[in-house]
Order: sequence, then structure tokens, then C-alpha cells
Amino acid sequence: MNQAVTEDRRAKRESDKLAKRLRRQVGQAIEDFKMIEPGDRVMVALSGGKDSYAMLEILRSLQAAAPVDFELFAVNLDQKQPGFPEHVLPDYLRSIDMPFEILEQDTYSVVTRVIPEGKTYCSLCSRLRRGALYTYAAEQGFTKIALGHHMDDMVETLFLNLFHGGRMASMPPKLKSDKGDHVVIRPLAYCREKDLARYATDKAFPIIPCNLCGTQDNLQRVAIKQMLQQWDRLSPGRVETIFKAMGNIALSQLADRSLFDFASLRIDGQEPTTADDRWLVGGSS
Repeated sequence: MNQAVTEDRRAKRESDKLAKRLRRQVGQAIEDFKMIEPGDRVMVALSGGKDSYAMLEILRSLQAAAPVDFELFAVNLDQKQPGFPEHVLPDYLRSIDMPFEILEQDTYSVVTRVIPEGKTYCSLCSRLRRGALYTYAAEQGFTKIALGHHMDDMVETLFLNLFHGGRMASMPPKLKSDKGDHVVIRPLAYCREKDLARYATDKAFPIIPCNLCGTQDNLQRVAIKQMLQQWDRLSPGRVETIFKAMGNIALSQLADRSLFDFASLRIDGQEPTTADDRWLVGGSS
């Protein structure tokens, strides 16, 4: 058999296996966290990056075979970045017969005006983008907002908060907004970034790079990503193990007094005593 034909068939098999694995992982995450329920109207936030394209494609595939009825609607926020190819997403979404809306909000001018030159734009840019998407979701009555964050994003965020924020927190797979009027879901929570990158290549998605944030090289998240990639090379599966630990919390083995009552711990039968502040630095002697 021709060598090229053999290679093409092998590549096709690997591509099919990857697609099935990603669908299985997304379906499992949706089931585990009850992300999508009958009658849900899911707003899929589409950025033009590999992850959100993959999320939309996989959700559409699951929708066609799902045991429940739910609606998918794609939304992109055009932030008016210079050189943004405005035609790419509409052309792609029309080509796959996907209902969509392109929102326009000049957050680029706001971010570049407010953030000093040399500082990172990510935090403010994300807040402005989130606000615009939340507002539109409320106006249109969507019950869920799907974001394209994957396992690597969630583990990176854990270490960002740990190293730079002094707290153990990450992106949860499912989140209710502070005001209680939105539920955010992350269907790619069980998916690895490297798999999504391969999937995007296989599907030839029309990727739109972020020219605002992508040119800023010295981000804390980039350093965390590089650290995790090195760990993954030295010890394959470590990222998955860390993610598993995020769902296997032993509160009594940490030190958060608001979540576990360490003060009342004593041997069986010992009576509680009156609190004594003399242990505090500067207390009475």
C-alpha cells in the first residue's frame, strides 16, 4: 500500500480517537457538574481562539445526540482591537449554520487608556469583556454562559492565586455569579490544552490571534504555564493529578479556620475551656 495513503489513514484514526476522547470528557464534565439541563439556553462565548472553537464544535456534536433538549447560541465580543478581522467569525458561523450575535464594544480604547504602558491588560480586559457578556446574557434570557477554559487554565489559575494571591482558589467548572443572576459553565474542564490544540488543527478552525494581550510576554500566567509544561515533561500526568486534587479537598488537613473548626478539637471526653487571650502576642501576662 502507498506510504502516503497509510500515513493518511493513521492520521485519520488518531484524529477520530482524539475527537471521541474530547467528546467523552466534555460529556462527563457536563454530567458530573450538571452543567446543562433540559430546556437550557446556553450562550457560547466565542473568542476566535482554538479553545472556544473546540468547545462550540463539541457542544454541537453532543447536542445532536444528547438525551435532553437545549439551545446553543454563539456570541462574540468585538473589542475593536486594531486589525481585528471582523468577517472571520460571521463567515465561519454562517458556514456551519450556527445562530450567533456579534457584540461591539470598544474595550480596547478603555484598556489602553487606563493601563500604563508596559503593564498587562489581561485583568481589566477580562472584567470588561465579562461585563458585556453578562449584560447580553441577561437581556436575552440565557440560562447558562459557556466559557472555553480547560484543565490547564484551571490549574494555572490555582498556582497564580497560590503564588501571587495567597489563597487556594481557581476557576470552578460551574459558577454562579456574585449577583446570582448568571450560571457560568466550563465544559472543557476535563480537557487538556495540548489535545484542544491538536483538535483545532485537525478541524482547521479559522483562528484569530489576540493582538492586544498576546504581545505581552512577561505575564505571570506565562511563567506558571512554562512551569507546568516542564513538570508535565518530567512527570507526565502531573497536571491531571493536580486537577484531581482540586476535587479532593481535605479541610481538616489545611489551615482555614473559617471552613474547619480547629479550636474545638480535643481528645474524647475533655471538657471545653474558656478562651484565653494570653497566647496572643501582646496579650496580658
